[in-house]
Amino acid sequence: MEKITVLVIDDNELNLKLFKTLLTLGKYKVLEAANAEKGIELVHNHHPDLILMDIQLPGIDGLTAIHIIKEDPDLKEIPIIALTSYAMPGDEKKAFEAGCDGYITKPIDTRSFLDTINQFIRHSKGNSGKGRATGH
Repeated sequence: MEKITVLVIDDNELNLKLFKTLLTLGKYKVLEAANAEKGIELVHNHHPDLILMDIQLPGIDGLTAIHIIKEDPDLKEIPIIALTSYAMPGDEKKAFEAGCDGYITKPIDTRSFLDTINQFIRHSKGNSGKGRATGH
């Protein structure tokens, strides 16, 4: 059975390391990008099973990157979970309106992170329609 691939797009090196460690423990293959431009390139080249997208990124922000990915017919079905540490009222709604399938606030709860990801992947693989996963 081929490993499920998760692309993590986050400009914080410590966050990338944490996500990679947790996802590797969960037996996922992990791709990393420190900005949206590199992330979009990786999405095109690897077609990951799931994308974890930081909203606050240098250059192209996460919401714009989500629009770019979701507008591509070959990529639009890839589920995207928004990650943010600056949750303001309305941010979650903006993320879902941009095309996100889930929303997780940082700092993440390391004890439940993999459960949230596993639940989301099972849900998105099992349904043809959009599912919503949230972790706060």
